[in-house]
Amino acid sequence: MRRLFWVALGLGAGATGAILAGRWTKRQASKVAPATIAREARGGILELSKLVAESLEEGRRAMREKEEELQARG
Repeated sequence: MRRLFWVALGLGAGATGAILAGRWTKRQASKVAPATIAREARGGILELSKLVAESLEEGRRAMREKEEELQARG
């Protein structure tokens, strides 16, 4: 009886481990799927373009302020 208990417990633990490992593997595979990588790259490019646009606008604003300051002096 004791032996049957340990065999059943071992089979249950092995099956549970196999199921959890399979789920983990599927999640990891979906993270590196080409569609996921492309979506993340697109998001990064959009974020970079937004940052560049903001930087350009800030530069233009600073340039206008400096020009107004120089014109006020002269």
